Amino acid sequence: MRILIDMGHPAHVHLFKNFIWEMEKRGHRVLVTARDKDVVTQLLKAYNIPYIPVGKKGTGSLNLIKEWTFRDFDIIRIARKFNPDILLGVLNPATAHAARLLGKVSVTFTDSEPEIAKYPIADTITLPFTDVILTLSSVQHDYGEKEVRVNSYKELASLHPLRFSPNPDVLNIAGLTPEDDYALVRFVAWGAYHDMGQGGLTLEDKHALIRELEQSCRVFISSESPLPPEFEKYRLPIPPERMHDFLHYAKIFVSDSQTMTTEAALLGTPAVRCNSFVGKNDMGNFVELEERYHLIYNCKDGISVLSKVRELLLSSDLKTEWARRREPLLQEKMDLTAFMVWLVENYPQSFAEMREHPEMQYSGASAMGGVS
Repeated sequence: MRILIDMGHPAHVHLFKNFIWEMEKRGHRVLVTARDKDVVTQLLKAYNIPYIPVGKKGTGSLNLIKEWTFRDFDIIRIARKFNPDILLGVLNPATAHAARLLGKVSVTFTDSEPEIAKYPIADTITLPFTDVILTLSSVQHDYGEKEVRVNSYKELASLHPLRFSPNPDVLNIAGLTPEDDYALVRFVAWGAYHDMGQGGLTLEDKHALIRELEQSCRVFISSESPLPPEFEKYRLPIPPERMHDFLHYAKIFVSDSQTMTTEAALLGTPAVRCNSFVGKNDMGNFVELEERYHLIYNCKDGISVLSKVRELLLSSDLKTEWARRREPLLQEKMDLTAFMVWLVENYPQSFAEMREHPEMQYSGASAMGGVS
């Protein structure tokens, strides 16, 4: 098979990297295009995944629309030359449009409900043109006849125990020992299209949070946007491809981030999340991680965050307890990489089978193509 994957966010690299390696190992050819955003291209280089640069991060809604337009043309041009059988993306209008125009198959992944975005532009201009909408069992939205649901999280494509083992030498890079307690804090920039009208921790909240954490552990900050001068001393000194190692060994994770909150939960690190998405219309995966597995806490404001952080840090066996809570999740959730390999390799039969018998996924990933 010939497969084209477009990546616009660092999380997309983690979602697809094992899929790429597995498909190439099976003799398929994969072409990657990538947006110059955050650390997308840095991660691809670190994982030795060749890519074609397409598009560059802009600011503001008008620039985003302009970028999407140019990406459409670029992806269509690249796809016409490469002639893929299937195009994959994460709520990606460019891959969906290119596939429709060229008469190819488009698989679009999404793990969020369109209702959570004040302006669900990407859903509107992507989903009508895609052939398969791959989503999660926790998503609280019915995508109709194109939908395929898998009982997993997108982060399990890279963090399932079959795919990831933490490497403790990351502690040396940060000047830590295995006995040191530390907190990882993540701040996002709130510049993506789905973040319009949304927000996270205020500067005052961030100062109060760091003061609270410093009373019991070292603090490290990862940030999408430039850090204020007073926070520079907390800057995380590790390369982005080692983030999951570092997150695994942290005592606690606090953030207004979406993806990294889920990653912390799957790694057994207590996570406290705070942003304006929290509430009655929150994403289903965060509701499930809090209410079913008790691995994260969703907070609406900075005061609630401080209260929860204080409570958690009083526990002497925090990591042991979270490892125990994590086990039922790992027993119930699937290796998403294995599922994607089976779905793509066996399309369209796989799509028809999942629509007719969605429970078949529970027979285990090994039955879906023998992915190791």
